Amino acid sequence: MLKNLATCKPSEFLAQSNKIRKTAEIWLNKTGVLDIRQTRPEYPDGATEEEKDKLDREQVKKNLSRMLDAILESSSQETLDLMAMLCFVEPENVDEHPMTEYIEALSALISDRAVLGFFSSLVRLGRINTSV
Repeated sequence: MLKNLATCKPSEFLAQSNKIRKTAEIWLNKTGVLDIRQTRPEYPDGATEEEKDKLDREQVKKNLSRMLDAILESSSQETLDLMAMLCFVEPENVDEHPMTEYIEALSALISDRAVLGFFSSLVRLGRINTSV
C-alpha cells in the first residue's frame, strides 16, 4: 500500500501536509468546486417552502454533477496531482502506481480519525479572525 499521512513517519507528516495544502489550494482554484457548491436556485415569487426545498434538492444534484465534471474531467490532472501528493508520490510519477493503490491509500487516510481531526482543526483555526 502507498504511504499516506496516516501511515507516514512523524518526521514526514508536517512537511508533506504543507505540500498537500499548497497543492490543494491550486486544485480548489482550478476546479472551482467551492464556487460551484455555493450556486443557489432562484425561487419564483410566492414559492412555498416545499417548492423551495424541491428547487434546493435539484440544485444540489446539478452542483454535484458540475463538481464531478470539474474534478474528474476538466481538472483531472490537478486531481491526480493532489491524489499523488496525499500518497507521497510526486505528480510527475503518478502513473508509476495502479489506481487501486491510490484508492486503498486514500481510503485508509480518510478513515483515520486522528488525521482528519487534525486537518479539521487547522481549517477551523484558519477561519478565526487573527487580525489585530
